[in-house]
Amino acid sequence: MPEPEFEVPVGLFQDMEDLKAQIAALKAQVTALSEGASGDVGEASADDDADVGDEPEEDAEAEDDEWQFPPFILLLDPPQYDDELRALIEWVEGVLVPGYLGEPSADARWCHLWFEHPVAIARLHALWLAWQELTDPATCGYTGPSAWHRDHLDPCLRELRASNGPFAGCTKGEHQVDHRMPGTVPSAWNRAEA
Repeated sequence: MPEPEFEVPVGLFQDMEDLKAQIAALKAQVTALSEGASGDVGEASADDDADVGDEPEEDAEAEDDEWQFPPFILLLDPPQYDDELRALIEWVEGVLVPGYLGEPSADARWCHLWFEHPVAIARLHALWLAWQELTDPATCGYTGPSAWHRDHLDPCLRELRASNGPFAGCTKGEHQVDHRMPGTVPSAWNRAEA
């Protein structure tokens, strides 16, 4: 019986290159510190320079800029915010709503205009970021989806769909975004001038 072929995920190669660059930078720092401490500033061998210079510094910086994690949606400004919100809406309406949300009720609320509730946008975006990370077996193994359900989906839906959550004032026939606005500060907090 032939052995199955194993493909190394592309992300693993990129991670290895990142590690090589970090090791080269650390080696250069250790060399510089040890030379500075011993006073042998000019005695670094040609072999040390060759090892450290495997990857040009500009390329390492460009690679670091390229591999950044996606930012949290509330930290974005237009047009990046709009693009991220469109992608989030596509995921919520295409994956979350049909797969995980039953008929809304008084005990499990949902607003079809959820994208007009900033709290819902923030929570659902965080849920989506976790989903992107934890449903990729190459980065999290096969237990990622279980962890996503337990640690992310269930708490998020509990908070969003609670009777006092962001959709508390929304019903099937009515949508209210500003229903949870805080009242004014009690007068006891302010000293009234006589």
